[in-house]
Amino acid sequence: MSSPAEFYNSLPPISKAYGTLCLLATTAFQLGLYDPMLIALDYGLVFKHFQVWRLFTNFFFLGKFSINFGIRLLMIARYGVQLENGPFQRRTADFLWMMIFGGLTLLVLAAIPIFRFPVLGISLVFMLLYVWSREFPNAQINIYGLVTLKAFYLPWAMLALDVIFGSPLVPDLLGILAGHLYYFLTVLHPLAGGKNILRTPFWIQRLVSRWRIGAPPMQRAAVPDDRGTSGAFRGRSYRLNG
Repeated sequence: MSSPAEFYNSLPPISKAYGTLCLLATTAFQLGLYDPMLIALDYGLVFKHFQVWRLFTNFFFLGKFSINFGIRLLMIARYGVQLENGPFQRRTADFLWMMIFGGLTLLVLAAIPIFRFPVLGISLVFMLLYVWSREFPNAQINIYGLVTLKAFYLPWAMLALDVIFGSPLVPDLLGILAGHLYYFLTVLHPLAGGKNILRTPFWIQRLVSRWRIGAPPMQRAAVPDDRGTSGAFRGRSYRLNG
């Protein structure tokens, strides 16, 4: 069995960085080092007082230490890591772009009054879960030892559990909307004959290459897939206990 340090070092770069920042943000909050309202999304303060950091910092707060916090962190460590090591293997720039696009989509949705929410970290994690469920639709998931279902239905099952336990519904819905928009634009629409209008920007590819983030992409001799995301793992069945 590997040690915690070995496990942490084995994590892919983007999921590891995001999970670490979320853990640090909550730890600092628990230590009383800052007030969450200083990092919360507030468009009035962003545009009137130029507190632009709120557009970024709100994505790193998953709430105080609790069972829900632990579940969200485990979702990053499991579903984010499986995405980055699976369909996005050696495609670090594409995975980073998915996260950035998800964040931008959530910021737009949060500007709508009925979807307004001060922190979007849970929504971004839920987006990862949704994309994972579409890439691994036939994976078997066991929820708390009570029920087993296909991964395709997992986001809705988690949403239902949050309703039962009294957690806010809006963050989960925002994550599902953002995840479906990304998956539609990069997979479903191109498969239907449309063009991929969500290609990873060149500057992100240059950034990842310049800073040597993740493994270098494989050189492909074939014509690039117009979808922009790999469907190589879609349709395969995995047995997962979680």
